[in-house]
Amino acid sequence: MRAMFRPLSLFVGLRYTGAKRSNHFISFISLVSMIGLTLGVAVLILVLSVMNGFDRELRQRILGMVPHATISQYRGEIDDWSGLIQQINSYPAIEGSAPYIDAQGMLTSRGVVRGVLVNGIEPEYEGAISIIKDHMTRGRLENLKSGEFGIILGDILARSLGAFEGDKVTLVLPEASISVAGVFPRLKRFTVVGTFKVGAELDANIAYIHINDAAKIKRIKDGVQGVRLKFDNLFDAPQGVRQIAGDLGENFRTSDWTRTHGNLFQAIQLEKKMIGLLLFIIVAVAAFNIVSTLVMVVTDKRSDIAILRTMGASSGTIMRTFIVQGGFIGVIGTLAGTLLGILLALTVTDLVAWVEQLFNIQFLSAEVYFISYLPSELRWPDVTTICLSSLVLSLLATIYPAYRASQTQPAEALRYE
Repeated sequence: MRAMFRPLSLFVGLRYTGAKRSNHFISFISLVSMIGLTLGVAVLILVLSVMNGFDRELRQRILGMVPHATISQYRGEIDDWSGLIQQINSYPAIEGSAPYIDAQGMLTSRGVVRGVLVNGIEPEYEGAISIIKDHMTRGRLENLKSGEFGIILGDILARSLGAFEGDKVTLVLPEASISVAGVFPRLKRFTVVGTFKVGAELDANIAYIHINDAAKIKRIKDGVQGVRLKFDNLFDAPQGVRQIAGDLGENFRTSDWTRTHGNLFQAIQLEKKMIGLLLFIIVAVAAFNIVSTLVMVVTDKRSDIAILRTMGASSGTIMRTFIVQGGFIGVIGTLAGTLLGILLALTVTDLVAWVEQLFNIQFLSAEVYFISYLPSELRWPDVTTICLSSLVLSLLATIYPAYRASQTQPAEALRYE
C-alpha cells in the first residue's frame, strides 16, 4: 500500500498546483508566490553581480592606475633609484616597480582652471605598475620625453580644459618664486601629447609628465621622491611593503592603497553584505508565501484529504503530497529566477548603456562616482549559494502546512460534507 501511494503524492501534489474548477484563486496565489520567488532570486543575483562588478573595477581600474604601495625616504630624495628598483624587484611578491615624482597644482587653459595631481614618471618603467598604456585614447606614453615638457591628461580633464593633443596648458604650482618684481606663483607651460581614459574619477584629476621634467619644476637636483610598487596580490601590499622597507633600512617610509582607497574598498564590501542580506530577506519572504498558499490549499482540500485517508493513504503520504506542491513552487520559482538573474547580470551593462544613449542621460558620472558606467560580474559561487538557499527556504516553508494536513481526521473533515 505504501509503494502504491508514493507516486500518488507526486501526482496529487502537482494537480493541486494547477487550476481546477473551483480553486482558481488558490492557483492564483500559487502563481503569485512563484513570481515573488522568481523576482527575489533574480534581483539578488543581479545586485550581487553589480556589487562584484564595482569590486572588480576598483581593483582593476582604480588600483590599476594608482600604486599598490610606495616607498620613499624620510629625509631627502632617493638618488640610486635604479639600484633600489632592482633590489625591490628581487622579492617574489613584487610584479613591478617604477620611480615617481608627484606635484599638486592647477592646470589652466583658455581661462579654465582645474586642480590636478601631476605624476612625474619614467615611461620605460611605468608599464610595469600601471594600466595607463592600455587606456591611451590619443598619443602614446612614450611621447613623454625628457626636456620637451609634454603632458598627458585624463579624458575628462582634457575636455574640461578644452585642451587636446598639440595644445598648450599652464601648470601653476602652490609655491612662490621671488624676483626683483615681487613674489609670483611658479608657472610652467606644457604641451599636451596625449590623453587617457579609464572610465573613472582619475580621468578628471590626474596628469602625467616625464620624471626629469617633474624634477625641474620641483627643483629636485638628483634622484626621485620614491618608488611605486605593484604586488602580485594587492592584499599583500600593506604587510609586504613594510617588510621590504624594514629590509632596506630605517630611513625608508611606506604607504599603500589601503590608506588612499581602503575606505572605498571597505564601503563596497560592506554595501555588498548589507544589500545581499536585505535582498535575501526578500527571498525569504517570497519563499514563506508558500506557507499561506499551502494553508489555503489544506483548508480547501480537507474533504479530499479525508477521502484519501479513508482509502488507506497514510499521514506520511498526505504530508508528502503537500511538500511536493510547495516544493514544485519553490523549484520552478528558483530556476526561473536564476535564469532571469543570470541573463540580467550578463546584459545589465549593455542595457544601461543603451538606455543612456537612447535618452541622452548618464546615470553614473565619473566626476561624481569613481567609475562612469554600471559594471557587472557574475560569480557562480554566488549563484549556487542563492539557489540552494532559496530551495532550502522553500522546502522549510512546506513542512508546517504539510504536517497540519497529515493530521487531518477523516471523520471530523467529513462531518459537514
